[in-house]
Amino acid sequence: MNTKLHAVADAKGRPIGFFMSAGQVSDYTGAAALLGSLPKAGWLLADRGYDADWFREALKDKGIKVCIPGRKSRKKAVKYDKRRYKRRNRIEIMFGRL
Repeated sequence: MNTKLHAVADAKGRPIGFFMSAGQVSDYTGAAALLGSLPKAGWLLADRGYDADWFREALKDKGIKVCIPGRKSRKKAVKYDKRRYKRRNRIEIMFGRL
């Protein structure tokens, strides 16, 4: 069995929060676990594994703008800022440092 680490990082790539789940668990589980502990933020960047309408709405209710590409299976495409999304590499670098 493997594990999956879900993380929240600030704009500079510094870790703020973590949640560990079983590897086969959906990213939605990590999203739900970290949602309550999200700090005040202007934007949240995440990969398409976190694309869910309920997650987008919850972030909107917290005043957080979303930059998440839509899943390929999504019936209606969602727009996202591709230039901003490239900044997601900061969290990938943070994972590499762990």
